[in-house]
Amino acid sequence: MKKRLVFFVLGLLLISVQALAQEKEPDSTVEQTAELFLDNYSDDFQEIFFEGLKQKGIENHDKAIVLFVKCKKLDATNTVVDHELAKAYLADKQYLSAQEYGVSAVASEPENLWYLDTLVKILQKQGNSIDAIKSKIPFKNDKLKENLALIYYRNKDYETAMQLLKNVKKSSFSSNLASKINDSIKKRNKKSKKETFSTTSAIALNPLETYKTQIRALISDSNTNKLQKVSEEALESFPSQPYFYYALGYALTKNNSSSEAIEILESALDYIVDDISLSNKIYTVLAEAYIALNNSVKANMYLRKIKSGL
Repeated sequence: MKKRLVFFVLGLLLISVQALAQEKEPDSTVEQTAELFLDNYSDDFQEIFFEGLKQKGIENHDKAIVLFVKCKKLDATNTVVDHELAKAYLADKQYLSAQEYGVSAVASEPENLWYLDTLVKILQKQGNSIDAIKSKIPFKNDKLKENLALIYYRNKDYETAMQLLKNVKKSSFSSNLASKINDSIKKRNKKSKKETFSTTSAIALNPLETYKTQIRALISDSNTNKLQKVSEEALESFPSQPYFYYALGYALTKNNSSSEAIEILESALDYIVDDISLSNKIYTVLAEAYIALNNSVKANMYLRKIKSGL
């Protein structure tokens, strides 16, 4: 039974790590993780852990969580179990619990690309960035920053990735990744100029689209004070546009007016018709606003409404 578990875990690790990091293979991630399971774990631990992997594989996430929690009780310091719990809670949309175990896994193994990637996904589902938990992980670790830059690069957040690389010691990896980021930024800017040229005239004749364009730019620039003002103006002219409610609610949340934001965002839901993407954005910001008010019940309620894959 023990050998079967070891090879099963090894197979999962090899597939996942290779899929995530073609540019950069995490140093000894697979070997180190496998060694954990080559130790003399009890038969009970192995049976429970293997069943947890099985239940996760068939998407019985609640059962997987129960089993991995049992493993945690048998071995409180097992980082692999922390990571499996983070992934299971993430799949079950219990993002606050997922974050707790994701942070624990990365804090224990800060240079593990696989663990860090899971944590970033958890934070993104909540509308947060790594800044939200920076104090809880060894953020000064250069390898961690390189891994994080790679993750942001793959997510097409080129500016954040480049900023991270500026704060690490120069290496062949960081130089190679910086070159790829610069190439990607040039291609994106070139494409953006073409799109802007072809749509400028149309937008100028359409005040609704003009507001939307302004708001998207302000959100991208994190200019929440101006965003609040522009979205308020937009709502005065277009009071039935849910996107403008979302923009105002987003600005209010970022400007520490969570109670007012909640009222605006919940109003937005009354105007939405078959727009799952915008609904997900509103649910995410609502959860953030409720978290700011220390209402985890309401926060989790809205986080569970988010539909995956969009």
